[in-house]
Amino acid sequence: MFIEHLLLKNYRNYEELEIQFENKVNVILGENAQGKTNVMESIFVLAMAKSHRTSNDKDLIRWDEEYAKIEGRIKKAHGSLPMQLVISKKGKKAKCNHIEQQKLSQYVGNMNVVMFAPEDLHLVKGSPQVRRRFIDMEIGQVSPIYLHDVSQYQKILQQRNHYLRLLQIKKQTDFTMLEILTEQFIQIASKIVLKRFEFLKLLEEWAKPIHHGISRGLETLEIKYKPSADVSESHDLSNMIRIYEEKFAKIKEREIERGVTMFGPHRDDLLFFVNGRDVQTFGSQGQQRTTALSVKLAEIELIHEEINEYPILLLDDVLSELDDYRQSHLLNTIQGKVQTFVTTTNVDGIDHQTLKEAATFNVEAGKVRKIQ
Repeated sequence: MFIEHLLLKNYRNYEELEIQFENKVNVILGENAQGKTNVMESIFVLAMAKSHRTSNDKDLIRWDEEYAKIEGRIKKAHGSLPMQLVISKKGKKAKCNHIEQQKLSQYVGNMNVVMFAPEDLHLVKGSPQVRRRFIDMEIGQVSPIYLHDVSQYQKILQQRNHYLRLLQIKKQTDFTMLEILTEQFIQIASKIVLKRFEFLKLLEEWAKPIHHGISRGLETLEIKYKPSADVSESHDLSNMIRIYEEKFAKIKEREIERGVTMFGPHRDDLLFFVNGRDVQTFGSQGQQRTTALSVKLAEIELIHEEINEYPILLLDDVLSELDDYRQSHLLNTIQGKVQTFVTTTNVDGIDHQTLKEAATFNVEAGKVRKIQ
């Protein structure tokens, strides 16, 4: 799949922008703070209905405007798909093929993107929250049911934490409501964790040979899910539910004392091992970068396997963060098969055929023009 047309209105520093892209590498050149990352971000937001840079949707709306609009025309194997997202202070409205989508979980997944930005190099060494967000966003692209489950989970988690706080300060003394919330929590938590185990197994299958290649055959990558409760990928749904039930029964008093849910997918993590050693703790910066790059390239293949189309790749200011060898490996992998967007201040020093054949756009003060 690829995006051939993009329209922005009142988005970040763009009052209005209309642009045609080509189904190959599109390089977006410009100095910092001119708006090149905003173009990249808008493509991501069109696909995911949320930004990778901010959790506050109001940041996406141009100063003093009421709304921001992103429109795109996506070319897929079965034809053309118009998509539209309007972001206002009241919320978001999403349209696919001119039909308004009642739930964002129905909208996300129609257009698939893989984003690789400097902050993704923190996937390995950053906080568990970064890795949980990564898992949720990637599974959500190929499984709308998972997105819906995560949304429900967040609501139940919020309600359960609120009720635990009420029990903690003795504003509530009835445990029946806690039992109901715990039962709901366990049902949905088990489904989420099972799906994460399944996804990470597939991701590892793709990432392992990629990492082996980038490391010139010297390293073997393993990806492991680290649950906060004693569950494993060998457990089926009923076993997982039973383990969670036993766990929550044991820690009930402690949770009430603390006023917070102590176990569940919101406390789980993801670990990367290279040659049996934890990369986060013992890996060099080079190994951490190779791991992050391998995972991103694996995502592309995994999405292709799931939906039979390649996603759109967004490389936001990341080429300058990689050495020549990793740059070449990345560009060789995508050459000719993935529509790719590259933002950079300049392409000097990147000697690769892919970039020489790219469509190039210059961004200056919120204006974009194609360089012939």
